[in-house]
Amino acid sequence: MGAADAAVQIGMNPARVLAVVLLAVAWLLLAAAAADDAATSASSSPAPVGWLKAHATFDGGADASGTMGGACGYGNLYSQGYGTRTAAPSTALFNDGASCGQCYKIACDRKRADPAFCKSGVTVTVTATNFCPPNYTLPSDNGGWVPCVKRGGLRFTINGHDHFNLVLIANVAAAGSIKSIDVKSSGADNWMPMARNWGAQWHSLAYLTGQNLSFRVTDTDGQTLEFMNVVPKGWKFGQTLASKIQFK
Repeated sequence: MGAADAAVQIGMNPARVLAVVLLAVAWLLLAAAAADDAATSASSSPAPVGWLKAHATFDGGADASGTMGGACGYGNLYSQGYGTRTAAPSTALFNDGASCGQCYKIACDRKRADPAFCKSGVTVTVTATNFCPPNYTLPSDNGGWVPCVKRGGLRFTINGHDHFNLVLIANVAAAGSIKSIDVKSSGADNWMPMARNWGAQWHSLAYLTGQNLSFRVTDTDGQTLEFMNVVPKGWKFGQTLASKIQFK
């Protein structure tokens, strides 16, 4: 079911009305060191400080069966740790899959929604796991994300074949979305960059089968973590490995 160009399609219990939601958005300035003259400049990073108006529609049942899989490639949302509190952002927020894993805080607008189905002061945080195609007959609104809170560390699922390694990274906290990934095998000295294939899936054409694998992951906040030997020797395609390291 399509919504506005910046709408969010939510995999939760259906509501009787088209709820108007508010999305938290902000930009937190980060200081960046300059060159030898010690000049500095600032860059922006999202952080929740306010609310913006947006629109949403509902799809799927209460068990999230209608929202499994999706354009981010997470597959089973239960086994990946996302559950039923998921969303399908539209074009403006999906950003060709770069927003996969980001979290959004939503609340209904009591001034415009039916008060029988709108609880004042109640918010829900959902994770982007799918894509909602735009409906150009409806208005477009911008939105913003909030930090994701996850249990446990990042999870790495490896699919593909010997010369095409497709890696899904899930359960990402903080920014929730990934900017870049490098991989290093036990038989290599240097990190090799991976390319985004689609959604939250990244690929490498190197021969990595059966080797210990380490990943260097940078989230969209610019934080970089190294997951050394997170994939042990002898791994199999289709296997998911959980780390103990998480973004903060």
